[in-house]
Amino acid sequence: MRLPLVKGKPSKNLWIYDLLERSLIDSRITQRSVDYINNKAAAGRPFFLMVSYTQPHFPTLPNPHWKGASHNGDWADMLKEMDHNVGRILDAISGAGIQNNTIVIFTSDNGAEYLKPWDGWAGPWRGAYFTALEGGIRVPFIIRWPGKIAPRRVGDSIMHGVDLYATLAKMTGAKVPNDRPIDSVDQSRFLLGSNKQSAREGFPIWNPDLMLAVKWRQYKMHFYRQDTMVDPPERLYIPAIFNLYTSPREDKGALETWVTDPVHAIVECWEWALAKCPLIPMGAPDTYQPPSLCTSPFFPATSSYFPNGCKSVQ
Repeated sequence: MRLPLVKGKPSKNLWIYDLLERSLIDSRITQRSVDYINNKAAAGRPFFLMVSYTQPHFPTLPNPHWKGASHNGDWADMLKEMDHNVGRILDAISGAGIQNNTIVIFTSDNGAEYLKPWDGWAGPWRGAYFTALEGGIRVPFIIRWPGKIAPRRVGDSIMHGVDLYATLAKMTGAKVPNDRPIDSVDQSRFLLGSNKQSAREGFPIWNPDLMLAVKWRQYKMHFYRQDTMVDPPERLYIPAIFNLYTSPREDKGALETWVTDPVHAIVECWEWALAKCPLIPMGAPDTYQPPSLCTSPFFPATSSYFPNGCKSVQ
């Protein structure tokens, strides 16, 4: 079913989102995405398309068409389905003749699932989403832009999901607002290959209203202990430091206490920014206005605390 998208109009009831619809919705999302790509390409109009699949969140129920396709259970069937759906979108881009002028990104907003029997696997990393462990925050990131971004490049430099905002703005010729603090860091030079290293060295891990940890280079400093999403965070009287190169599961403490200096610089910048620009409260209406200081020239858009501490805002 296709419906016109009308800004400002109320949502329409279509069907009940039950377990059957749960197994069908990703195929519907894919078809709508393919139609959108074809329509925009035919009209010669640029577009931004964010395809938010429901998989692999629980329950991982494959489309009935893919049930049993892998001969290895629902999880593997779902992966084959997702691979097929992503392929349909890539085929639509190629079929429309816009592949050389289209940036494609495949990534996730969090790490592995925790709840059994739908729990995922984070490779050598420990933990799942809603925790500060690598298994909760480290996700795949694949980007394609033929003729611009070299294929088959692999790296382990830090890039945060919020960096996509400033990066895509730069790549597409858009402007980032200069009347508010922006946490996003432009990574276009890194992705295009002119910079060998990421423009970001670390970031705070904030969930939901606590700074659980800070990641800096290959190090992680935890201020709270939380092994799973159902465990309440427990404050550590002595923060725990881990070198992710030697302890990827964050179970063997590191002796490099000098890491506290760059970590505390990140913490201080974050707290400084929050004191002047509090977080937008949950459930805030669209008409919410931040404090006037946040939108004044005093707080420039270049106020990212990475990689040079708070220099740009002092």
